[in-house]
Amino acid sequence: RGKAFPSPFEFTRRGKSGIEVSEVFPKLGEHVDDMAIIRSMYTDIPAHDVAQIFMNTGSLRLPRPSLGSWVTYGLGSENQNMPGFIVLRPGGTKPSMTASCQSAFLPGVFQGTMVNTANTRPEQIIENIRNQFMGLADQREQLDFVHKLNELHSAKLQKDAQLEARLEAFEMAFKMQTEATDAFDISKESLATRELYGTTAQGKQMLIARRLVERGVRFVQVWAGGWDMHADIEGNMEKRAGEIDGPISALLTDLKGRGLLD
Repeated sequence: RGKAFPSPFEFTRRGKSGIEVSEVFPKLGEHVDDMAIIRSMYTDIPAHDVAQIFMNTGSLRLPRPSLGSWVTYGLGSENQNMPGFIVLRPGGTKPSMTASCQSAFLPGVFQGTMVNTANTRPEQIIENIRNQFMGLADQREQLDFVHKLNELHSAKLQKDAQLEARLEAFEMAFKMQTEATDAFDISKESLATRELYGTTAQGKQMLIARRLVERGVRFVQVWAGGWDMHADIEGNMEKRAGEIDGPISALLTDLKGRGLLD
């Protein structure tokens, strides 16, 4: 009826910072002093996909590098056998999600690597992670040969940025065959750790995120969608918030306990 709908939830000040936290995030409220709360975000275009791209790239029109691409470009990665920017998604990919992790005019190596965590086995999470036709030694020989051809091409013709990016992608894919399958295998975690994160899709994503950070991946982005509620806001919001409240709290607890939050 033209009136704003007030929040049906109670907010209380939490932590030393006194930041107000909704009652739907009881566990996250315990970690509010370890969180960065961004209050200045807004969009002039209320379309979901456009806003997602804007949130991640800062641009509504021109293709610009995403936040993860900029961070990886500026700080590099501590693990040369894994992508420096990994995006965990719980299912299918939309065009706006792909555009949200683009490297745009930065080199292709800084593009976000999309990973579908809806699957369970590491070889399913990253499709075609293993070469079914060639062993590691033959693959290494093949890659070395391609690099030599590229050096000849650069010397006699010109350097090609897209070609360089493609070769870097091949090289990364080769290295990931052993490193990535281990990083995404959460069955190697203790039962206590897995119970801390829970068995939900978001809990699995957060545990994988910690394993990636632990291995030196610079920027890990986790997607949790479904916040567009047109009805029963009280019931739906409580349910959706509950799905991430425990897992994110577990991630912060785990990171702090391992000295990784620093």
